[in-house]
Amino acid sequence: MATAFSPSKFATQPFPLNTISPTSQNNPLTIPTTTSPFLGSTRKLIRLSSSSNLNLCRRYGTVVAVSDVVKEKKSKSIPNLLITKEEGLELYEDMVLGRAFEDMCAQMYYRGKMFGFVHLYNGQEAVSTGFIKLLKQQDSVVSTYRDHVHALSKGVSARAVMSELFGKTTGCCRGQGGSMHMFSREHNVLGGFAFIGEGIPVATGAAFTSKYKREVLKEADCDHVTLAFFGDGTCNNGQLFECLNMAALWKLPIVFVVENNLWAIGMSHLRATSDPQIYKKGPAFGMPGVHVDGMDVLKVREVAKEAIGRARRGEGPTLVECETYRFRGHSLADPDELRDPAEKAHYAARDPITALKKYLIENRLASEADLKAIDKKIDEVVEEAVEFADESPVPPRSQLLENVFADPKGFGIGPDGRYRCEDPKFTEGTAQV
Repeated sequence: MATAFSPSKFATQPFPLNTISPTSQNNPLTIPTTTSPFLGSTRKLIRLSSSSNLNLCRRYGTVVAVSDVVKEKKSKSIPNLLITKEEGLELYEDMVLGRAFEDMCAQMYYRGKMFGFVHLYNGQEAVSTGFIKLLKQQDSVVSTYRDHVHALSKGVSARAVMSELFGKTTGCCRGQGGSMHMFSREHNVLGGFAFIGEGIPVATGAAFTSKYKREVLKEADCDHVTLAFFGDGTCNNGQLFECLNMAALWKLPIVFVVENNLWAIGMSHLRATSDPQIYKKGPAFGMPGVHVDGMDVLKVREVAKEAIGRARRGEGPTLVECETYRFRGHSLADPDELRDPAEKAHYAARDPITALKKYLIENRLASEADLKAIDKKIDEVVEEAVEFADESPVPPRSQLLENVFADPKGFGIGPDGRYRCEDPKFTEGTAQV
């Protein structure tokens, strides 16, 4: 059956780039177009039957809101809730964990407990939670250098992530990855990547693995999906276009998730690209392209549910542009002086955690007491993670060259069978190799 995301099932009215105020002159992303709600709005996604007469070109049709094509009948007596109480509390807890964890990272960084670059995720929690909490454990996530919260949402413990940031052996990479390289084989977190676009081919390869297992190795139960996260600064990178083409050509089970926080370090997205509407790149390669309000976890979740479902059903990839905003500088070394204070205040007023909290209370899905209990629980989890990381041991010098060379008896081990790095002369650069 054709789905709401099928490229051939959309009319020609494009998405507005955001949902705040299409006529506002203060919003830098305003585009003069007819207002249409996001695909992830509070309207439910509706699947169109194969008998629909909207026979548009599959490969080149522009993707728009389903609600522009189909008028949904709304019940007057039953509220149209998108989530259950249990789902709402799970989303809230995951978002609060991400925010509290990152706030603690800032404290620890400035206290000298972390080294190198540390990029925080504050403000973007709706994207990670909205997508990753819909995944199975066997599904894969490929992240960027802003990867702490993606790992947490996928199930990596706060202890393991904090220890990795502290460079300790109890970290998810035994202290060798650090902030930008979270990895967990157990949870199928295939890594954070420091270079932009670097993780997209890895994600495409993971999706190909899923398809190969199912279609060639005949593993019928292998319906694993891969999420590839990347930012707006990556969207003019050649690796992205190559992988979009490959994924569409082979109908790979992957969702390309653009976290468009409007700034690539200090470069405004509007100044760096000829067409700021990133989602349009999807139909150019024959896949659906969707734009969603990335500051609203419920909208993100509705879009993610359909995109992940398409991939799992073997219907191919989707490109989803989540318009979001980071509340801190590019990294903790960035004084964040380039962005307009009015712009920062505008998005701070649309805090995704505050919005979800309001929704839960207004729809009687949770009480203030329920949410305060979660806040308290998360504070304890994060504080305990810091204590655990601080008390954990640092890696021994013998670990320095582990996982570097394919042959463990090669360069990393001397004739006496000991790791060369155990010789002080080796690390001084005076040892004979």
